[in-house]
Amino acid sequence: MTHAGNRARRHGRRAGSTWSPQRLRRRGRPTGRSRVLVQLLLVLTFGLGLAAFSPGIASAEAGGEQVAGTLQTSRSGPIEGVEVLVEDAGGTRVDEVETDEDGRWSVDLPGPGQYTVTIDADDLPDGVELAGEDNRTVTVDEGRRQAVIIGLEDGSRNSGGGNIQAVQLLVDGIRFGLLIAMAAIGLSLIFGTTGLTNFAHGELVTIGAVAAWYINVSGGVDLIVATVLAMVVGAAVGALNELGLWRPLRRRGTGLIAALVVSIGLSLLLRYLIQIVYGGRSSPYQGYQGGRAVDYGPFTMTNADLASVVISVVVLVLVALMLQRTKIGKAMRAVSDNRDLAASSGIDVNRVILVVWMMGGALAALGGVLLGLSDQVQWDMGFRLLLLMFAGVTLGGLGTAYGALVGGLIVGVFVQMSTLVIPNDVKYVGGLLLLIVILVIRPQGILGSRQRIG
Repeated sequence: MTHAGNRARRHGRRAGSTWSPQRLRRRGRPTGRSRVLVQLLLVLTFGLGLAAFSPGIASAEAGGEQVAGTLQTSRSGPIEGVEVLVEDAGGTRVDEVETDEDGRWSVDLPGPGQYTVTIDADDLPDGVELAGEDNRTVTVDEGRRQAVIIGLEDGSRNSGGGNIQAVQLLVDGIRFGLLIAMAAIGLSLIFGTTGLTNFAHGELVTIGAVAAWYINVSGGVDLIVATVLAMVVGAAVGALNELGLWRPLRRRGTGLIAALVVSIGLSLLLRYLIQIVYGGRSSPYQGYQGGRAVDYGPFTMTNADLASVVISVVVLVLVALMLQRTKIGKAMRAVSDNRDLAASSGIDVNRVILVVWMMGGALAALGGVLLGLSDQVQWDMGFRLLLLMFAGVTLGGLGTAYGALVGGLIVGVFVQMSTLVIPNDVKYVGGLLLLIVILVIRPQGILGSRQRIG
């Protein structure tokens, strides 16, 4: 054998030959070092994004600054006819309004600055009391719509009927965790099959909620039908993402870090495009605003929240059965475990990745609709959920669907239960602390496999 032939063999290729499987794996799959880098980026992003989780921040409609809010409790539902007074920093009256039949109110402001919102406690119905002060001072930035939360107490959590606050928070955490898990499964499978950390996945959640809102409210279609159509829209957007952007980038050999940066840019583009189309309002679905909670003994829950839990459980069980029993599900797991080996076994990897994107988009859209039932539809709702999805995916194990399920449930329950010891406004800090602890103790996540670094 010639010296040139020996040199070609040492380098693993000859003229006209293909790359070796090992080299393909290094190019197409995340290595242990890149996985650690991705986890560090997720932790950093989660920490930097905590400010975006403040429940009082949303964008304003075009036309200036605004303060707004909703008065309701789990038992009473929306509270109508409560006077709300808004004053500027100097104590000058800006406006005084009353809550409508949905318990909502809003006041246009003369400009950015500090404002004090006060409600008339005498207008509250019997059995409803203030949980703190009757006023709250907020700072409104230019062009922003600042939501104001004034705590009310109706006795449904700490007294009466055996209701215990910890049990109520546990139930709320399970409901929230199921939503996180359902939306995060697609995020985890996309990472497992392509190595992509998709920061634009949260916008799929928002697109699903907004699509269902337009179909339900503007089109007058029943919400159940609107939800199915929104899932179709989510699947179509997921397929468009894969066919129009990510598959061409993979063919060009784009690195994982470069693709991550592209996903951040795509997230910003889609988020503000949604804001332009939908606006900065916070709107409920038709016929689903407010709602009284039903007393189930140790906890209370609205019918919409109960339906959300049942739908989430059914969908997650169906996804698990699909991954375990169907041909496409087994192909997804095979591609996630080892893409090159799956391709050599005759599996159409591109087809599997396309199905993953479509399924991930549909599940994210469904999660957005269910989240909109409890929190109303907002232009940045998916972005605010994204950081918790990343926490759940990383906690459960990057690239595994079952890890996303377990991690999402743990994050949801932990975040809600943490309000027993920390203020509600900063409860998402608990999710960050839990993520950091798990990464220190078990970097691969609860269900993730160990990765060799170096």
